[in-house]
Amino acid sequence: MSRILRLSVSLILSLTFLLLSSPAQGSVVRVLRYDASRAQEFRATVDQAAQIWNSSVVNVRLVPGTPAHFTVYADNGWPRAQPTSLGRGSIWMGRQATAQGHNPLRIATHEIGHILGLPDRRTGRCTDLMSGSSAGTSCTNPNPNAAERAEVDRNFAGGVPAVEFGKVYVNR
Repeated sequence: MSRILRLSVSLILSLTFLLLSSPAQGSVVRVLRYDASRAQEFRATVDQAAQIWNSSVVNVRLVPGTPAHFTVYADNGWPRAQPTSLGRGSIWMGRQATAQGHNPLRIATHEIGHILGLPDRRTGRCTDLMSGSSAGTSCTNPNPNAAERAEVDRNFAGGVPAVEFGKVYVNR
């Protein structure tokens, strides 16, 4: 094989790989910056929750940084989130829930779900991340299910989020 032919085949294979491994066709990955500097003892947990979302969806990427699209705080209340628009808002990692035995990683991933456009769905099932505390303290699953992942991808592909912006979602 001539050198030019080998280079051409290599280029075609490389481009094919890039096209097949890219996010959903026609979509643009939206990068959201979050500030967990005020999350105190929950900071590493928030970073883990962001990575769970990053490995679960294709249309959005969460990265630490400022200016932030959303900010995470720690306080003594109950966990809650206030999405102000898709990908923007505030999260409070309330210590009251962790003191009662709820899993901090599940809480953080759940609250980020609100920022990504998901409402509470009190199904009581541990497999449903957005069931929140209704799944009980024995539930430690921090992963969104297939329907939740697909909904976030739809939201960031131009869909209409089910979450109400401006509302405070309390994970109780």
